[in-house]
Amino acid sequence: MSLLSPRLQLKVAQKQILTPGLVQMVTVLQLNRLELKEMITQEIVKNPVLEESADEPAEEVTPEELLPLLEAEHILDPADKQLLEAAVLSDANSLDGAGEVAINGNLFPDAEETAGAVVEPDATLANDPALDTPATTDPFDEIDFGSFFDDYLDPGYKSPASESVEKPSFETFLSAPVTLGDYLRSQLSVSLISDEIRNAAESIIGNLDDDGYISASLQEIADVGEHTPEQVEQALTVVQGLDPAGVGARNLRECLLLQIESVNGKGGVAWQIVSNHLRLLETRQYKEIARVLARPMEHVEVAVNMIQHLNPRPGLRYSGAGARVVEPDVFFIKDGDDYIIQMNDEDVPQLRLNAQYRKMLDRDNGATKEVRDYVRERYTSAIQLMKNIEQRKQTIMKVCQAIVRRQTEFLSLGLDALKPMMIKEVAEEVGVHPSTVSRAVASKYVHTPQGVFELRYFFSEAVQGPSGSATPLLLLKRMVKKMIEEEDRSKPLTDEQITALLQNQGINVTRRTVAKYREDMKIPSTHQRRIRN
Repeated sequence: MSLLSPRLQLKVAQKQILTPGLVQMVTVLQLNRLELKEMITQEIVKNPVLEESADEPAEEVTPEELLPLLEAEHILDPADKQLLEAAVLSDANSLDGAGEVAINGNLFPDAEETAGAVVEPDATLANDPALDTPATTDPFDEIDFGSFFDDYLDPGYKSPASESVEKPSFETFLSAPVTLGDYLRSQLSVSLISDEIRNAAESIIGNLDDDGYISASLQEIADVGEHTPEQVEQALTVVQGLDPAGVGARNLRECLLLQIESVNGKGGVAWQIVSNHLRLLETRQYKEIARVLARPMEHVEVAVNMIQHLNPRPGLRYSGAGARVVEPDVFFIKDGDDYIIQMNDEDVPQLRLNAQYRKMLDRDNGATKEVRDYVRERYTSAIQLMKNIEQRKQTIMKVCQAIVRRQTEFLSLGLDALKPMMIKEVAEEVGVHPSTVSRAVASKYVHTPQGVFELRYFFSEAVQGPSGSATPLLLLKRMVKKMIEEEDRSKPLTDEQITALLQNQGINVTRRTVAKYREDMKIPSTHQRRIRN
C-alpha cells in the first residue's frame, strides 16, 4: 500500500521565457505610426529621463556615456551611513525658510521621531532685532495702497471672485457620434403621445439592432416592459413613422414598404411588387411581374429602379463604424528606375536622454542608494525603449525593401502586375522569423505611386497551374469578377463555365473554389443574376 509523502525530484526542462525587453520589442514592432506616437507620449510622461528632442541645442547624454554608471552596485560604500548621520545632525539644528524646525532631515517629522526631541532656540536668532515686533502696530501701514489702486485701475483687472469661477470642462464641447437610439429618442421627445405609449416606444427603440430592425417579438417587448399589446402596437406605429424611413420594421418586406409609403407611393406599382411579388423581383423576372400586374414593361422598369434605390438597412447610417484615420507609415517614392523607401516620422516625437539626472548616479553628489537605483532603472528603461524603436524602424525598412524588389512591376503598372508573395519567403530573405514579418506589416500602410495600400495587401498565395503559379489569389478574384461583369445577363455564366474559362488560361481551379470567391465578393448566383425578357 503506497502512502502519500512529500518528495524532491530533479527535472531538466527547456522553456522559452520572454524578457520584459523582448516583450516591449514585439509590442513596439506591431504598432502603427499613430499608436507608436501615443506610446512615446505616454512614456515621456512616465519616465523623467526621457524627453523630446527640440530644435534648439540642449545638454544631452548618450547611452555609451551612461553605460559605466548603469552597472549594478556590488559593494555598498560604508561612507554612505556616515554621510547620512552627518546630514541628520546638521539638519536637526537648523531652521527652514518657513520657520519650521527640521528634525532628522524632514520638514514634517513623525510622532515617533519628535517624541523625545527637544529643540532649543538658537542664541543668535533670539538676539536678532529683526525678529522683534513692536507692541503697537498700525494695520494700515501694512497695506500697499499704491499696488491696490493700480490693480483696480488696470482695465484688465479681474476680481478674485471672477477668477475662481469654475470653467466648464473642454470635453463638454467635444462632439460625440449620434447613435440610432439617440436620434430616435430626440424625435420621440417632441412627439405628442401619452406617457404609456412613449414608454413602450422607448422599449421598442431599445430592441432595435444595428440595421434598424426589431430584434425581439412584440409580445416579448410587452412582457419585459410591462406594457399591454395594444400599447406596443401603437408605439410601433409611432416608431415606424420616425426618421429614417424603414426603421422599426420586422422584416425586409415591411422595411421597403415603409420607405415607399414615406414618399406617398402606397398602392403604386412598386408597392404591389414589394408587397406581393418580392420573390419574382429577387429572381429578376420582370416580364412575369408585368404580366401578373397587367402593367406595361416601362412601368415595371421604373418601379424596379425605385426599389433598387431603397435602403434595406436604414439604421446602419447611425450604427456603422466611424471613419478610420489612415496615415501611411512608409513611402515608396519613384526616383528614375528605382524606388526610395522613406519612413514617415512626421509628428512622431524623437527621443533623447536628459543629462540633468546623470549627476544623481554619482555617489559623490550625495544621492542616496534609493535615488541612484531609481535613476539607473529609468535610464535603462529609456535606453531599451530607444533601441526597440530603432529596431522597429530597421525591421520595417528591410521588409519594405524585400517588397519593392518583388513588386516592382506592380508599383509601375498597377494591380494586374501583382505577383504572389508569401510571408515565409520574405522572412527567409530578411533573416527573421515569419511572425516578425507578420507583426512588421500588421496595421501599417504604405503610400505608393498606385495609391495607399496596407502592407499585408502585397502578400498573397499563388494559384496552382502552369499559368497560375504566377497568379495571386487577389488577381484571380478580379478575373472572376470581370468575367461576370462582361457576361450576357440573359444567359449568365455558371460556376462550371467560369472554371472552364480559367482552366483554358492555364489556371488550375475547381468549381468549388470559384463559388467560394464569388460568395466572398458578394456576387449573386447564376439563377439570381439572370434577367428574363
